[in-house]
Amino acid sequence: MDNIQPIFVTQPYLPPLEEFTPYLEHIWKNKILTNGGPFHQQLEQALCEYLGVEYVALFSNGTLALITALQALRVAGEVITTPYSFVATAHSLLWHGNKPVFVDVEPQTLNMDPAKIEAAITPKTTAIMPVHCYGNPCDVDAIQKIADNYNLRVIYDAAHAFGVQCQRGSVLNYGDLSILSFHATKVFNTFEGGAIICPDAKTKRRIDHLKNFGFVDEITVAAPGINAKMSEINAAFGLLQLKHMPYVMERRAEIDSHYRRRLCGVRGIRCVSSSGQIVANHSYFPILVESDYSMCRDELYQKLKDNGINARRYFYPLISDFPMYRGLPSAVRSNLPVAAKAAEQVLCLPIYPSLSDEAVERVINLIIERT
Repeated sequence: MDNIQPIFVTQPYLPPLEEFTPYLEHIWKNKILTNGGPFHQQLEQALCEYLGVEYVALFSNGTLALITALQALRVAGEVITTPYSFVATAHSLLWHGNKPVFVDVEPQTLNMDPAKIEAAITPKTTAIMPVHCYGNPCDVDAIQKIADNYNLRVIYDAAHAFGVQCQRGSVLNYGDLSILSFHATKVFNTFEGGAIICPDAKTKRRIDHLKNFGFVDEITVAAPGINAKMSEINAAFGLLQLKHMPYVMERRAEIDSHYRRRLCGVRGIRCVSSSGQIVANHSYFPILVESDYSMCRDELYQKLKDNGINARRYFYPLISDFPMYRGLPSAVRSNLPVAAKAAEQVLCLPIYPSLSDEAVERVINLIIERT
């Protein structure tokens, strides 16, 4: 065991260092490190073209992007969201002074169940914050219909959904705003970073002001903004990463296909299905360890770990189980049976571009062994 190279659930994609050096030399030469420098502007434009969106506002991270989106839309009161996500989704609401209201998820995609949203709406509800879980698009049409009927804002936490395309183009164009994360472990990373996808120039201007302390010009502060700007080094790295995205997306798809082909038919193992996207990014590979498998999820998790494979239980526990949320009426487990069951069964298997076919086979064989 000591000689086995550990396998992690993910690793950041890093292009050859020599390809990044010219970008750094340019930064050293012009001495612009932040405040919307040339690489920052180039990356915003390049992402618009790559993603098929109108406007992109870059951020230092996805969490600050979520908080700023709430501020930009002046969201107050209650916001309906999912308990089945990374904690930043709900944390952004608390930081902005909103009350999260949790609703259950669909059993197939583990995205927020639109059928549960309407019953959760109260006179204090002002917005919905769904998550495109694992990069699988939510039922955007059903969610928008509810939002229109009740005059609610929709902010998508699209941290997993970089490059995902549905029947009518980029999934990022749905809702009032969509938020991306460019954290080191995401499909596309800028070391650390994020973005808000904006529908029009006016909204982007407001968001650009808010992420820079609220400054409109040298002497005018129009809003209580925050410092959430992306640096030139992060933006430069993003420009380089974009050049490698065809390979990154292709390799992730190959690994996803390998897992599905070999795990298909393994009793008690269910691969989470896609939700019909035209272009997937394969940001995660989640399986559900069901009751007819030979061991429970945590036993399989430990078995893999004992063999040098660090799978992760994304997302366990539920956000609604954490101390700052579990006192909310909507956090009661009986209100969230599908999410609660998924949290006890889910296991995300390793997937990243440099993961070898041999390593994927190691993971698969340990699952198939059943002992």
